[in-house]
Amino acid sequence: MSDTEDSGSISKFITLVIGDKRRWRQYKARVKQLPPNYRTAVEAIERYLMHFGMLDGDNAASLFEDVADLFERAAADGTPIREIVGTDPVEFVDELIRNYTKGGYVTRERQRLISTIDQAAGNEDGTVR
Repeated sequence: MSDTEDSGSISKFITLVIGDKRRWRQYKARVKQLPPNYRTAVEAIERYLMHFGMLDGDNAASLFEDVADLFERAAADGTPIREIVGTDPVEFVDELIRNYTKGGYVTRERQRLISTIDQAAGNEDGTVR
């Protein structure tokens, strides 16, 4: 795959995951304006979300924008990064994801799985209610 094809694939993936390109570019421009240490933290969160976020386009875009808001305010107020993310950055980001997945595709499918297993396990005779 050429660099051009690879860039196109990444662009399509980003559009699928986080939606509108203009919105993504605006978010990236905001992140670029952050002080270096805050920008590094946001980019690390972004990278983690791209791999493990499992969010649909609108939810992902909103989450990224809210992370940018949070870090912009923190930078303006001089709030240390550890006060934002705590001692466990993974827990911080996973909690963010949980706040943005209510009603999302993954959450619905998880609930469907849980309900189906609960129904199947509740009937010892093997029939599904």
